[in-house]
Amino acid sequence: MFQNSSKRYYLYTFILFWCALVVVSSVYVVTPLTDTFSSYFQVSEQETTWIGSVFSGCYAIGFLLFVPLVESFGKRQLIVFGLVMLTWLTFLLAFAEAFWFMLMFRALQGLFAATFAPTALAYVFDLFPKEKRMVAISYISFGYVLAGIFGQAVADIINQTFEWQLVFYVFSVIYLISIFLVYCFLPSTTQTVRQLKVKSYILQIKQLIIRRELQVCYFIAFTLLFTFLGMYSLMGDYLQGNPYYLLDREVFNVRVLGITGMLLSPFAGFFVKRWGELIVLRFSLSMALIGLFFMLISNNLWFTISASVGYVAGISLTFPVLMKIIGDLGGEARSVASALYAFILFVGASLGPMTSLYFKGIAGYHGALLSLASCLFISCWVAFLSKLLRKKSDASFSEST
Repeated sequence: MFQNSSKRYYLYTFILFWCALVVVSSVYVVTPLTDTFSSYFQVSEQETTWIGSVFSGCYAIGFLLFVPLVESFGKRQLIVFGLVMLTWLTFLLAFAEAFWFMLMFRALQGLFAATFAPTALAYVFDLFPKEKRMVAISYISFGYVLAGIFGQAVADIINQTFEWQLVFYVFSVIYLISIFLVYCFLPSTTQTVRQLKVKSYILQIKQLIIRRELQVCYFIAFTLLFTFLGMYSLMGDYLQGNPYYLLDREVFNVRVLGITGMLLSPFAGFFVKRWGELIVLRFSLSMALIGLFFMLISNNLWFTISASVGYVAGISLTFPVLMKIIGDLGGEARSVASALYAFILFVGASLGPMTSLYFKGIAGYHGALLSLASCLFISCWVAFLSKLLRKKSDASFSEST
């Protein structure tokens, strides 16, 4: 009875949202553990950033490596395989006694975590009716951006009460639950599974990256997590110093307040239906830029917090709109197009913390934040001036080839 009801799409959407939340949380769980890892492994704070960056780098590479397997083995099967590997590797991380061991297994964890994101977008286009896709994409994107707070919050709460190893035990159990949900409740798609040869795959990548409208989208994608993780890498130390002097618990509360900004993400489908994708994209980027600018000039705690929430709201709303545009532009090659999107997104995530800390060392907090704001300004400027995205609805991969 349930399977014949349209309500099943709510269940599918929830499971995909949940997987997006917990898989991408693995990117962020080490952010509040920097001081703990520095003390435990006897390395500098700068060196501990590699625990996050090596994950993000391999995560980005994994998006490109696993796309041929999506076509060969099926989308649900690849999601399950990735979750199984992620469960096992996350469990093993709790036994890290050496810094090199932590780096190696974080790299492997990032590689196999990459099976979900591009697969999920292609899965939505295969499984969901056209009128339900934007809602599903909005909630998956909401899971991605909420992970930035959820992963940090869970890790921080556990670390303040127990040993850091329990963080990885808890997340390995969460991934086991996710395997059960996907295997038992998500259906296989009816699309014919076919083998995507390496030569054909490389040709599709070349055909996609030379398309000007996708170049615009990919540039914007790079700036999103580049500035997001860069900003959060700076915020903790800044709030604990002059003029605010917040305690660890208070900084944690500020991070959690960022969730309020993320609540716009699930409504992206409504906004797009009412005003169109390009207008919403420009609005969301502008909101993020204004929030980052006000963080730059603020000397008041509550004004800084409000500005950060506005920034997060803009970034959170940009994600699902950009994902939908790229999925449409990719056409039959949307798996490859979305893999490129995810690759570029997390190249930005890998470079963001290191770049922001580098500029902080040279020009201080405000200089580093100005560099992030400048990057986002260029992204916003591109979205406003480019006419390429206006023809998005008429574009398709087949037409470009």
